[in-house]
Amino acid sequence: MAKAIRMSKTGGPEVMEYVDVEVGDPGPGEVRIRHAAVGLNFIDVYFRSGLYPQPLPAGLGQEAAGTIEAVGPGVAGFKVGDRVGYAGRPNGAYAEERVMPADILVKLPDSISFDTAAAMMLQGMTVQYLLRQTYPIKAGETILFHAAAGGIGLIACQWARALGVNVIGTVSSEEKAALALKHGCTHVINYKTENFVERVKEITGGKGVPVVYDSIGKDTFIGSLDCLRPRGMMVSFGNASGPVAPFGVSELASRGSLFLTRPSLGNYTATRADLDATAADLFGMVESKKISIEINQRYALKDAGQAHADLEARKTTGSTILIP
Repeated sequence: MAKAIRMSKTGGPEVMEYVDVEVGDPGPGEVRIRHAAVGLNFIDVYFRSGLYPQPLPAGLGQEAAGTIEAVGPGVAGFKVGDRVGYAGRPNGAYAEERVMPADILVKLPDSISFDTAAAMMLQGMTVQYLLRQTYPIKAGETILFHAAAGGIGLIACQWARALGVNVIGTVSSEEKAALALKHGCTHVINYKTENFVERVKEITGGKGVPVVYDSIGKDTFIGSLDCLRPRGMMVSFGNASGPVAPFGVSELASRGSLFLTRPSLGNYTATRADLDATAADLFGMVESKKISIEINQRYALKDAGQAHADLEARKTTGSTILIP
């Protein structure tokens, strides 16, 4: 038996239960992993609350790192004892051990610790596809990135700075503003005290930015569109404040023939080649010290409910991990 977080209904953090589970042996194409560290991400809140539906009862968590303890039939490229990390479905990372498909695993370089891997696999690979594939940013550009002091935001600020790109980041406090600036943000807007649309126009001399990366959703969506220059790209990749309300596509035309995309990590890492390339790019940035992963919160796995409460209350910065 192993300990894991399970939920039989959707709702607040209290629906998560710390229970004993049977792990079993891996089947064809599967491995059994003992987790050393588990990542906490806002997508976990979406599944817990029911915003993203899944069959119940269910586990939570899409990111972790650990050691392979058993390998099922037909698995190639992995063996018992390999250090691995992963990000993506199926849910169930909030566990001491789990059986899972081998096709979303990547081997970890010796220089990448389990804690670091668990804190960066989902967030770091998300930044990779956002900045290098969805809209490939170019040196000299100025971009807008919401939630700049979060786990994804701090990685994005560093990565953009390494590429010579200026980042306008939004935050919710002066403490978070200082953190974003420390990690490469060029301009910081506290949206609690400033109008971010007006400030973006001021910073860009009225031109707007070529791309906005928005994980906030409902509260910032229309304002984000207003920050774009003609033919700019709106990248909506999260719903921290709630889902974006329906709107007419003419809103894009009236603001200058804008582009809108709603990308997901799974679509950018759907093949083994794409997954390995995305992870290798991330590992290279970390190993070269161009990016440091800030693990600012650690919780015991049994305290996942408190971790969720703190995440939703905007009490966290950088990355958060759960320790089994």
